[in-house]
Amino acid sequence: MEMVAKVSVHGGHSGQFCNHATDSLEEVVKAYIDQGFSWVGITEHAPGVSEELLYTDQRQAGLTPALLYQRFGTYVTECRRLQALYADRIRLYTAMEIETYSGYRQFVPDLVAVFKPDYIVGSVHFVDDINFDYSPEMYERAAAHAGGVDRLYHRYFDLQYEMIEFLRPAVVGHFDLVRIFDADYRRRLEQPDILARIERNLQAVKKHDLILDFNLRALAKGASEPYLAEPILHLARSYDIAVVPGDDSHGSGDVGNFFDRGVAILQHHGFSTQWRRPV
Repeated sequence: MEMVAKVSVHGGHSGQFCNHATDSLEEVVKAYIDQGFSWVGITEHAPGVSEELLYTDQRQAGLTPALLYQRFGTYVTECRRLQALYADRIRLYTAMEIETYSGYRQFVPDLVAVFKPDYIVGSVHFVDDINFDYSPEMYERAAAHAGGVDRLYHRYFDLQYEMIEFLRPAVVGHFDLVRIFDADYRRRLEQPDILARIERNLQAVKKHDLILDFNLRALAKGASEPYLAEPILHLARSYDIAVVPGDDSHGSGDVGNFFDRGVAILQHHGFSTQWRRPV
């Protein structure tokens, strides 16, 4: 029977550098080691570009873009230290999860030039500069601004496509996060104007030979399936796109959550478990 290496292409947020996570980064790394992970991408959130575009928890904590920029530099230094310290026990990547808010086309390349992450995870948490996944209320606000939930999906996948083509991130994070507070997402994913956008984006992922994050945090939050939803998973398999588990852990207690279930789903759909590395 094939041995499946434990990996996370999108993981390792910590309370040391993320306001909605817990524990120190070293504690999180030790949890991955204790669970026998072969390699892990530590994918801390990029600092906010402006006061208006901080996460709600960052504003509540009194943080500023300048402080977050400084903290991100500290994260990179610490993650590099842990890379070296535990190199004989685990392969760590010092990575960065980026955003698509106003100004990202200049801001993200500047961050990459300064901090030189091993790779970036291209994520969309902001649509029209509204952090739609923070709460059901913020989701409703984003949908109202877009002109309804269907149009929120349109805007989300259009932003994602723009980001993929512009940045070509090694990993595309939680591809269908836009469904987070939508109980009717399965029906919506079948709508021709939404499905066409999904197919276009997957074709871009294939064209640029990127990895899709099979994000298991959805299960930890009570969803019935990870990001990617099964219909999108079918399409990704038909395009022969690399799909790799990401536990998207936010503390040592999240490390490895639902990994076995995720592997079983991917094996059922015929994906290779000889995991593609992001670099």
